[in-house]
Amino acid sequence: MSKHTETSAAVLRTTPLHRVHTDLSASFTDFGGWQMPLRYTSDLAEHHAVRRSAGIFDLSHMGEVKVTGPEAGAALDHALVGALSAVAVGRARYTMIVSPSGGVIDDLIVYHVGDEEYLVVPNAGNRERVAAELVARCAGFDCTVEDISLATCLIAVQGPRAQEVLVGVIESGAAMPGALRPLEGSEKDDCGPDVLCGPTLLERLRFYAAVRATAAGHSVLLARTGYTGEDGFELFCGAEDAVDLWTVITSAAAALEPTVIDGEPVPALTPCGLAARDSLRLEAGMPLYGHELHEGMTPYDAGLGAVVRLNKGAFVGRDALAARAEQEGTEGTSVLVPLTAEGRRAARAGAPVLGDDGEVLGAVTSGLLSPTLGHPVALALLRPWREDAPAWPVGTALVADVRGRPLEVTVVDSPFYKRTR
Repeated sequence: MSKHTETSAAVLRTTPLHRVHTDLSASFTDFGGWQMPLRYTSDLAEHHAVRRSAGIFDLSHMGEVKVTGPEAGAALDHALVGALSAVAVGRARYTMIVSPSGGVIDDLIVYHVGDEEYLVVPNAGNRERVAAELVARCAGFDCTVEDISLATCLIAVQGPRAQEVLVGVIESGAAMPGALRPLEGSEKDDCGPDVLCGPTLLERLRFYAAVRATAAGHSVLLARTGYTGEDGFELFCGAEDAVDLWTVITSAAAALEPTVIDGEPVPALTPCGLAARDSLRLEAGMPLYGHELHEGMTPYDAGLGAVVRLNKGAFVGRDALAARAEQEGTEGTSVLVPLTAEGRRAARAGAPVLGDDGEVLGAVTSGLLSPTLGHPVALALLRPWREDAPAWPVGTALVADVRGRPLEVTVVDSPFYKRTR
């Protein structure tokens, strides 16, 4: 299968890698209208593999929308909350698209991949709406919007050994100054004046940067981005190339020495499903659309007001967001609060969070027993602590109602987990 399977609304889509996943005996789940691997062996094994070795993910359900033309940057400045025209070629930025009333339609990663070209990556379930909104919002600008999602696949390699895994796969890439950090003596490994050899490219690629590269003979966009809290890379490729690229990556990794985890040898690279990706992102304090973000709230309500650039000029939703920025701490607003607990009983999404007087302050949006930390962690949307100080102080003791039983929780700093660099 060389392309995404398009189906009726009642049937889930599958990615070009679906046969690979079935051959690996994956369990599947419905995610954003796609049948995606939930796990291959066990959630815990896959989670620990990413934290301590490396994992490979099929993320081809994600959207890819290309915006090109002389006014592409200005168009995205108008369409999104961030200042995308200010992003250097070769760099990426986390941003959002909001409704005219300021509600979050989706959170996005935008890559500036060429002088007049950007790649916008929306979440799977929001892809069609985001693409339609971009077409409408960019209509008055000299640019073209093209949804290339069904012609594109995304493979992620994440974890401490990600670079080692890809050294034999990435052959060369463009020497884009904005995307690369200088390394002493790296010139001797350059393939040419405008091209870097694979090992040099991987080593020099900055976090939140991307370059055009060749991997296993295929043209890819190689990005140093991810959703796990670990170092790693994401490779955007043509749908027709996905199976071969996955096979080459996993074959290269199979030739490497295993990683020893808790006294047991683990392959250098482990296929991982969406269950592990969710536990990894939560430990890293990263929001998930539909949980920490939705259209009924603004970026400020999730503690993500920093992505909004009110001073860049007019954009869709600006007036509403400017008004909301003046309302921090007032009744009807919310703040995203990281919580931890002792023991092994975790507060899951929807669990009410109460103050010491029994007042309901809000609810958990995501929660689990952290595989890495060994204790429960959760994110919760709560009312502000005080109007003059909306953020809840670290160390504040609260209570989560877990199926009618109280669970003592404590406000902590985010993220829960931060990798050692």
